[in-house]
Amino acid sequence: MSVTGVVSDSQCHQPQCELCTTSGGDLLWQNEQCRVVLVDEPGYPGFCRVIWKHHVREMTDLDTETRNGFMNTVFATESAVRQVCTPDKVNLASLGNMTPHLHWHVIPRWLEDQHFPAPIWAAPRRDNTLAAAANLAQQLRQALNQKLGVSA
Repeated sequence: MSVTGVVSDSQCHQPQCELCTTSGGDLLWQNEQCRVVLVDEPGYPGFCRVIWKHHVREMTDLDTETRNGFMNTVFATESAVRQVCTPDKVNLASLGNMTPHLHWHVIPRWLEDQHFPAPIWAAPRRDNTLAAAANLAQQLRQALNQKLGVSA
């Protein structure tokens, strides 16, 4: 299947890929190319993923214009997370070793989070004390709609 903006042909729905078969989190925003989801990660309120809708493994599988548009969504998501959550730092990560489907993690970090200053995938240094606000998803949806336009 050929996808506009994709350098190499890829199938959109790989049955073994969790990001092809599930939403990957609570849907906050989407367009025809990607979606932004809120991840249920205890201790990391506001942790989002920006997920490419088609099964693509690497950033360079996208043409330059498409890649730039995708990164604009990542940066807008970072901005929305900063606006709503006011973290001490935001980590951006694109790993995909366990899930080789193009996606970016947008992770708000606080000095008192259970892993700081280490990556969130390291051994915890302290107990989890951070909890999400009851209306966090709605606040993030509103911020993303302001920055990116109303979701499709």
